[in-house]
Amino acid sequence: MKPIKTPQQAIEKMKDGCSIMVGGFISCGRPLACLDAIYEKGLKNLTIISNDTSKEETGIIKLVMAGRVSRFIGSYIGMNRIMGEKMKSGEVKIELVPQGTFVERVRAAGAGLGGVLTPTGLGTAIAEGKEVLTVDGKKYLLEKPLKADFAIVKANKADKYGNGFSAGSSKNFNVAMAMAAEYVIMEAEEIVEPGQLDPEKVTFPCVFIDALVQVAKPAKGGK
Repeated sequence: MKPIKTPQQAIEKMKDGCSIMVGGFISCGRPLACLDAIYEKGLKNLTIISNDTSKEETGIIKLVMAGRVSRFIGSYIGMNRIMGEKMKSGEVKIELVPQGTFVERVRAAGAGLGGVLTPTGLGTAIAEGKEVLTVDGKKYLLEKPLKADFAIVKANKADKYGNGFSAGSSKNFNVAMAMAAEYVIMEAEEIVEPGQLDPEKVTFPCVFIDALVQVAKPAKGGK
């Protein structure tokens, strides 16, 4: 059985300067309860790894606005002017990664691989400082695995063993991130007894999860 904790209890191990993967795509599948707990705890100098910062002034952006984030690694910041302003001022160091490369780097970390070979970014600023390898006459960038101290992910349903299910597009980056961090916290809208979650619907195997947090279901139309 995995411990079921409040958001505040679940993030107790997090310290200033740690790296945190945050699942979700914009507001879909975003673990907002734990992000709020991180904000309340006052953690700072954080490295946040997430596909995007979303457009609402909640979650990741709330941490950025409070000056708690020193580095962001992700694919897109254009939906929110605040992150762009922080980048221009130098307050937040930003590493932009093509979305396909981003998720493959996360998957590589979870699988214990040494990196990913991709042609994406060759001849652009993305390639600066990176090794270029030639395979069968074609050039590729060597992209290193992307891992973190912690990951916070979101599921629709979980059992008490820590197996989880995410519906549709809410799976997004959550599943890969659950494999790529040292300590993984899964928010779930519903937590059931062992045996009540269809094995065929398990998207998060329990071996990757360290703690569970039960959260309220989003309002109608939310994810």
